[in-house]
Amino acid sequence: MTRARRSRRRRQALVIGVGAVVAVALALVASSFGAAAVTPDRVLGVLFGQGDRVDRFVVLELRLPRIVAALIVGLAFALAGAVFQATLRNPLASPDILGVSTGASLGAVWAMLGLGLTGAVVAGFAFAGGIAVAVVIWLAAWRRGLHGVRFVLVGVGMSYVCGSTIAWLLARGEVREAQSALHWTVGSVSDVRGEELGLLALGVLAGVIAVAACARVLAPLALGDDRAAALGVRANAGRIVLLLAAVALVATAASVAGPIAFVALIAPAVARRLVGGGGAALTASAVVGAVLVLGADVIGQFAIPGLTAPVGIVTGVIGAPYLLWLLARTERTRA
Repeated sequence: MTRARRSRRRRQALVIGVGAVVAVALALVASSFGAAAVTPDRVLGVLFGQGDRVDRFVVLELRLPRIVAALIVGLAFALAGAVFQATLRNPLASPDILGVSTGASLGAVWAMLGLGLTGAVVAGFAFAGGIAVAVVIWLAAWRRGLHGVRFVLVGVGMSYVCGSTIAWLLARGEVREAQSALHWTVGSVSDVRGEELGLLALGVLAGVIAVAACARVLAPLALGDDRAAALGVRANAGRIVLLLAAVALVATAASVAGPIAFVALIAPAVARRLVGGGGAALTASAVVGAVLVLGADVIGQFAIPGLTAPVGIVTGVIGAPYLLWLLARTERTRA
């Protein structure tokens, strides 16, 4: 057991280290390419306090906030997805499939098209929308405890309800207003900067601390509620705290970047496969999610010359085939 644990820790450290290197490389690419090209050596010069005024403006004011936002948002979605999947013991349990991310989108779109609001208030409505949908799912799924399968089924239903309501709001809104609201249905980190970026970082940090404080409960929960209770773990209380922290992470990230699809579903699965050992792999999931979102944003910006795609489009293209494969694999396992 000790040898297996050590091997898992080494693999996790390797995954985190390689992920950090890949993230740095992607950040250099994202900082260098664009309409105003800045070579990697000049980017490094700017980061170390050198470089001319134009390079500093391009790197520090235009590109670095977008890179940081992509990393933080990816970390938040992936960590939340890992918590959802480990707590509910279901590989399909992710915030975007369960409707939490869609609820945040509904809050933002309703604020813009229904109430005519703009600015930071829209992000507040997005956060409230994600939290509200999570509460509704929770109340509908609660039967003398939180049952994982019921939670997933109710969440899928709420996702469809929120998606249909968003489509209705977009259909009845003015064309220009609807176009401005599309950001909240796709997901993008292109405009996250300044105070918004600071609030994102603080909110995600609080969620990470909450998850870290309760992470020790995940291993007993994986054994089932009865065995967890035999080990002295209050299964329902631990599950509630972890899911609340995960919902807060999703609502915070979606309130500024919109619902970036499939990150919460894919990143934890990839991390668990890389780390091995059957654990939740929370830290590795966060690193993989950060790299995934930043990589998808780089692809969306530079893969096709003259065409820029929001990061949510790229992750959707990547995630849809994975979801189909996962569903097919689950059916084969049950058969």
